[in-house]
Amino acid sequence: MSLPGIRPVRKPLAACCGALTLAASLTACGGASTADPHAKEITVYSADGLKSEQGDGFYDKVFRDFEKKTGIKVNYVESGSGAAVQRLARERANTKADVVVTLPPFIQQAEGKGLLDTYRPKGADHVAAADKDPAGKWTSVVNNYFCFIYNKKQLPKAPATWQDLLDPKFKDKLQYSTPGVAGDGTAVLIKALHDFGGRRPAMDFLKKLQANNVGPSSSTGQLAPKTDKGELLVANGDVQMNYANQKSMPNQGIFFPAAKPGARPATFALPYAAGVVKNAPHRANARAFLDYLLSPEVQQQVSAVGGGFASRTDIKPTDPHATQLAALMKNVEIFHPDWNDIDKNLQSYLEDWRTATGS
Repeated sequence: MSLPGIRPVRKPLAACCGALTLAASLTACGGASTADPHAKEITVYSADGLKSEQGDGFYDKVFRDFEKKTGIKVNYVESGSGAAVQRLARERANTKADVVVTLPPFIQQAEGKGLLDTYRPKGADHVAAADKDPAGKWTSVVNNYFCFIYNKKQLPKAPATWQDLLDPKFKDKLQYSTPGVAGDGTAVLIKALHDFGGRRPAMDFLKKLQANNVGPSSSTGQLAPKTDKGELLVANGDVQMNYANQKSMPNQGIFFPAAKPGARPATFALPYAAGVVKNAPHRANARAFLDYLLSPEVQQQVSAVGGGFASRTDIKPTDPHATQLAALMKNVEIFHPDWNDIDKNLQSYLEDWRTATGS
């Protein structure tokens, strides 16, 4: 299956810092920046998954087209979902980023830390209420769903349930990224809390699963090539990333484990959500960029170029990838996490997970 603009491996922040170009005039000034607010540039801090190492991914096209349309250059810094918010917090006294794009619950975390400005992009009225902040702090720009992946070459079929993952054949052949560090890793914890009906049964299961788990990984993207090669048989991921990189990693298949035998497979939305950073050096440019991300033109490209799902409900792509993505999600139950609860209690959930798994 061919998909344009595919990035085979997500890169950690350290590998991407060279992509950031900042004006030399950015100096500490009590929360604001001395950068020229009229400069034709913006800086975007983003979770990984939408940019291609070959330069032909969704972000690559969006950035090029946005600059051509507006004259505004996009300086890009990539990291894990939680790391992007942590960096914003560290730079609060000297704001460098204009836009942040990250996954739940980290976009809510950014909001809770007072790191986001209020702005409702043009087209946000067509985004579902669950995919945007009612106060206008953030809006989904690319929809996505949590998933697991497996090696289709070595496994005749995908594991059907969580319980199947306890099979001894997965010992040292199963790995999921670290909750609290990676967005998709945090999603493992969220799905377990939902599927097992609460904190205690979820932690009891994850404690058992630890017998097969290879160990921590700060990047979900690093697990896809390992699964494709057969070094792992099962790993976590997300639909957009794993569907997108199937061209270069054809042995990986996507699945959604059910809570128990006989239950429907289930997942939840894990959108890329964007917000204007508080005290952004180039606030007007940041707003123009969010408007562009939600424009019908760009939303039509989300599936065709990025392998994801349009955030605007009035956009109905008909490209072959949109059709295949719809088929992939057919008969999969979509549940809706209480993001406010997760944001409020995430640290205690993470502490319980560390205690249960010894991580």
